[in-house]
Amino acid sequence: MLLYNVTTIIEDNSADRWLQWMQEIHIQQVMETGLFVSYRLLKVIDSPNEGVTYCAQYVTENMDNYLEYKDKYAPSLQDKVNESFKNQQVSFTSLMEYLA
Repeated sequence: MLLYNVTTIIEDNSADRWLQWMQEIHIQQVMETGLFVSYRLLKVIDSPNEGVTYCAQYVTENMDNYLEYKDKYAPSLQDKVNESFKNQQVSFTSLMEYLA
């Protein structure tokens, strides 16, 4: 099992709109790919950054599913984020493997 983590730092004045968009639209679009088995959305409460920091985490069963998502779906979904929140957020991703 792998955990795909997307950390986003969003400006304070856009955070509520971004959170609503994630909960109502974006996460659903990611899950509709059928490549992830679960997700969670977290708010970082001790972030040293300005703005609000969130982590969207998606669990996938194997590397093939992750690579298919990354190649086939991620570019267009990331474009939608950038269009909706241009110059208001910055995101970075990480991929982690479950050990226990």
